[in-house]
Amino acid sequence: MKNRQLYIAAYDISCNRRLRKALYVVRSYASGGQKSVFECFLTPAEKAQLLDDVSSIIDPEEDRFILLRLLGAKHIRTLGKAVLPQDGSFFYVG
Repeated sequence: MKNRQLYIAAYDISCNRRLRKALYVVRSYASGGQKSVFECFLTPAEKAQLLDDVSSIIDPEEDRFILLRLLGAKHIRTLGKAVLPQDGSFFYVG
């Protein structure tokens, strides 16, 4: 997990076609998530590529996308059926 940061990616997309495309793109970078909110461990290059991929899909007049960097990812608490993010030794993006 060297050089990776934990981010939360979330979106609100009004068109079903764009929603499916965004879901496919964000899931390819995610290590976990639910509905339209995903946990992503990203390198700086992956972050830039994710933002580029999503910006080519959404309509900025109708849709919303946010990517939040979480500090202190070593002290994550979950409640209910939540699952801690999985720190795989590698991630396949593509």
